[in-house]
Amino acid sequence: MNTYIQAFRLPFLTGSLVPVLQAGALAYLEGHLQVFPLILVLIGVGALHSAGNLINDYEDTPRSDTINPNPTPFSGGSRVILDGRLTARWVFGAAVLCFTLAAFIGLYLILNGRPYVALIGLLGLIASLFYSVGPIQFMSHGLGEITIFFAFGPLITWGTYYVLTGRLTGPAFLLGFPLGFLITAIIWINEFPDYQADQAVGKRNLVVRWGLAPARRVYLLLMLLPYPFLVFLYGVVGLPVWILLGWLTLPLALKGIAILWREYNQPEKIVPAQALTIQTHMILGLLMVIGLLLQRLLG
Repeated sequence: MNTYIQAFRLPFLTGSLVPVLQAGALAYLEGHLQVFPLILVLIGVGALHSAGNLINDYEDTPRSDTINPNPTPFSGGSRVILDGRLTARWVFGAAVLCFTLAAFIGLYLILNGRPYVALIGLLGLIASLFYSVGPIQFMSHGLGEITIFFAFGPLITWGTYYVLTGRLTGPAFLLGFPLGFLITAIIWINEFPDYQADQAVGKRNLVVRWGLAPARRVYLLLMLLPYPFLVFLYGVVGLPVWILLGWLTLPLALKGIAILWREYNQPEKIVPAQALTIQTHMILGLLMVIGLLLQRLLG
């Protein structure tokens, strides 16, 4: 069982499912409680995310993963193909099944009065597939990070809110920005231990292009931007003050920044910072969900 958990990278699905819950909480705040469509979105988004994870392993295993001297629990691929626990054919087949499941859920939603799911779902499919697959392969052309930002941030909150309410709104789109910054920070810090292998196989992500030391500044920015943006969501967009509960994660973010700033060229020593980045993302997102629910319950 552990092999399949690793292959699908199930613990990392929080990166896509927490934004779904955020949009669900916003819809609930506005009086739209639809449990079945929300469950469908959770399954569909989770399937699409899993497909992206699997196809990434399929593409990276014979290239950068094979020569990566610094795999960590959070980067360097799942290693299930390299370790001989699953075949490349199995991983590819599982990716196709996940893509198919997501497509069927999208088709069901389209046929039940949500036509714009076709466009939103297509954008998600493009991001999930072509992040790793050539010749486009966003991750190798300096486009992977911005793809992840939109695909795992505003696109998910916007699309989920649309499924639940039938409306495409600015607040639902902007709701995804804080987690968009943090999911990009996760990808960004994971590129540090992979730096040598990525550089060797021509995977020209932004960390490879800019170098480890300068890239620290971008990580710092990505980790800190969610906090003023929470204030923007409250003060300008008009979301409830309770979303500022997300500020409680600032100490986690600062600790992650301090570790990476100091140990950026020591892959084994930045593993705690990788963990802190993931924790910041998940906890901040859940605190925003709680904040939106509190506003409905209290007010």
